[in-house]
Amino acid sequence: MKKINIIYWISTVLLCLLMGMGAIPDILKSPDAVALFQHLGYPAYLLPFLGVAKLLGAIVILIPGFPRLKEWAYAGFTYDLSGAMYSGICSGDTGAGLIVFLVGFGLIALSYIYHHKRQKAAALRVMA
Repeated sequence: MKKINIIYWISTVLLCLLMGMGAIPDILKSPDAVALFQHLGYPAYLLPFLGVAKLLGAIVILIPGFPRLKEWAYAGFTYDLSGAMYSGICSGDTGAGLIVFLVGFGLIALSYIYHHKRQKAAALRVMA
């Protein structure tokens, strides 16, 4: 159980830091975030919406309880990264920038898998 908890918390904190660090410029509509959205062809008014959604998703994943909201948060992070990666590729961005997406997908997968392993281990402890 200790190994499961360590992997879960490391991957989850890193995931929430990644998404949280991306949310802050979006919420504040920083010039870099606006320029990126313009490059991708998206309107700037989507920035605060996506930023708040990422921030709320990170909060939901970090706090205990709310299993259904956690599922939605993991799905939302997956959709966000998938859409961002697809938009970047379609806009001609390739190379090193795609590594960030692969790291993000890896963190989502690790956190999600180990979240469920923690739940199963806790349920087995209660039954024993």
